Amino acid sequence: MKRIILIYLLLFCFSASRSQTIREWESYFSQLSTFEDMESEDWQDSYELLCDLEEHPIHINSATWDELASIPFLNHQQIDDILSYIYQYGGIQSVGELAMIRSIDYNTRCLLSFFIDCEMVEEKKYPTLRQILKYGKSDLLLTGNIPFYERRGDQESYLGYQYRHSVRYQFRYSDYLKIGFLGSQDAGEPFFADKNHLGYDNYSLYLQLKRLGHLKSLNIGRYRASFGMGLVMNNDFNMGKIASISRLGQTTNSIRAHTSRSVANYLQGAAATITLTKGLDVSGLLSYRKQDATLNRSDSTISSIVTTGYHRTPTEMAKKNNISETTAGMHVNYSENGWHAGTTASYTGYSRELRPDTTQAYRRYDAAGDHFWNASVDYGYTSGLVTLQGETAINGRHALATVNSVSMTPSPTLSMMLVYRYYDKEYHAIHGRSFSEGGRVQNEHGIYFGGRWQALHHLQLTAYTDYAYFGAPKYQARISSRSWDNLIQAQYSTNNFSLTARYRLKLRQYDNSKKTALVDKISQKAHVGMTFIHRQWTWSTQADMAYTDFDTRSLGWMLCEHVSYAHRWWRMSANIAYFHTDDNESRIYSYDQGTLYQFAFQSYSGEGIKYGLFIRADISAQLMLIGHLSTINYFDRNHISSGYQQINHSSKTDLEIQLRWKF
Repeated sequence: MKRIILIYLLLFCFSASRSQTIREWESYFSQLSTFEDMESEDWQDSYELLCDLEEHPIHINSATWDELASIPFLNHQQIDDILSYIYQYGGIQSVGELAMIRSIDYNTRCLLSFFIDCEMVEEKKYPTLRQILKYGKSDLLLTGNIPFYERRGDQESYLGYQYRHSVRYQFRYSDYLKIGFLGSQDAGEPFFADKNHLGYDNYSLYLQLKRLGHLKSLNIGRYRASFGMGLVMNNDFNMGKIASISRLGQTTNSIRAHTSRSVANYLQGAAATITLTKGLDVSGLLSYRKQDATLNRSDSTISSIVTTGYHRTPTEMAKKNNISETTAGMHVNYSENGWHAGTTASYTGYSRELRPDTTQAYRRYDAAGDHFWNASVDYGYTSGLVTLQGETAINGRHALATVNSVSMTPSPTLSMMLVYRYYDKEYHAIHGRSFSEGGRVQNEHGIYFGGRWQALHHLQLTAYTDYAYFGAPKYQARISSRSWDNLIQAQYSTNNFSLTARYRLKLRQYDNSKKTALVDKISQKAHVGMTFIHRQWTWSTQADMAYTDFDTRSLGWMLCEHVSYAHRWWRMSANIAYFHTDDNESRIYSYDQGTLYQFAFQSYSGEGIKYGLFIRADISAQLMLIGHLSTINYFDRNHISSGYQQINHSSKTDLEIQLRWKF
């Protein structure tokens, strides 16, 4: 009891200071990721895309429809209204002027301010090489992490030292040209040793050209692609059910450079989109890349493809780049007067046969073989009130997948969306990813309904319900099962104050302890957050709760305070949080502000306190330095984690340092 009282006193002291420094879009993004429970690499990729948009905002007065569609919270209607307004009035002078567009609500205007500028840019011809070399900008980013502790693997089995670091370089000329590379190293991986004789464990090189006559875009090196609604090809931006309401299910056809540390979702080779005539685009891609895999001992076929990217131990290093993947694809899209239709085809082949262990019930219908092909048609119509879109696909086993949505905006203050999907248990798409509950475009039959209502000028209500049925076994469910996911959120926002309350109830069937029947695992989450801004100060308080009821009942909660102060060329913020959970089932997810392009999203279980200090100094227009010190103290254990990651102490402290030089 004394400990809890001490925590509250600490929180009160921080509250009195009134502050925080998470930018508004980061706060919004962290709330989405906390409640969606998606794979961290999905959110890491999405976060990096938003960071890049913030660093290189879109010139809204000269932006194309596709460029505005790259902003992940804008829907068809909002994009059309923005372009119509610019055409009618000759441009937008300030973000505040967006209030004249009825479909752009207050929260959207606030978020847009981070990703656009209202500079009037004249249409230009494609620049010459001399112009590019003279006026292009370079950006060098060095990042390092120093742990003040040792893991078991650092002493016994890891091939490298315990420091994580990376280097990122990019040369850019407006939206016309982007070229760069990324080298990254995880803690424990060898540097200039073993299979990493070229230095870093992971390199990403890319070149991207845009707007070169009929050549809409050209990507060489590592890139990502998304066509239709993702049933055949989508290894790009993906954010979950809450964000889908903002976009009203909108998807875009895009190919962009892969600039992320992620080693899972990218293609490598060349891809291009050509505009043959107005409204008709043709895209083609060719990829060849090495991948990590676990091989079957009996015949050296592929047991599973490894996407963690870790190469710290001899066992992990033996899996590095031991298979190759070849992918070819094509997409044709035609759009006119609100209608659009397209078709996608792709082929993927592996250098070894994929042969998973299908004796496990939940893997009975996993992809098997050494070559896979998919084909689909996508279609849609957009008007002022209704948006219809969908995609239907088939694979080499003649299994079907289809997803279709209807979005309605009966008034500027109300939007609704209905999504129906059916994914056959034998449908496999190696690079497919779309709207789903189970995480894959396979073995799912579901319907989703969500809506957003601007009840008052500053009050916005959001809700959804999603029911999914799985006809074949899933992990920890030996027979057909179902899930039901529900969420409601209220958000009140003014210029210097915001209050958010959110509740989520999810029921998912799993095997009971004796594996004789299915029982519902009931998961409940709640979040209340308040932010107040006064001049250079920002104060944020939030409370999170998680409750599960399965074999046993488990309760977890967290109280968190953030304080920040910004003055001229430097910013400083501090945070402190107390968490207490019965076990890992009621763990709490939390976002921590970190360095640029680093998505710091962690889960907390047990009892403890976490605190951190963040300092950013923009020393000049060219030079920036960031330092982030974070500590976790556990009260219920004498060691952290297990296996090679075990730390023989009840606390751990990390220091992140980042230096950016623009020239």
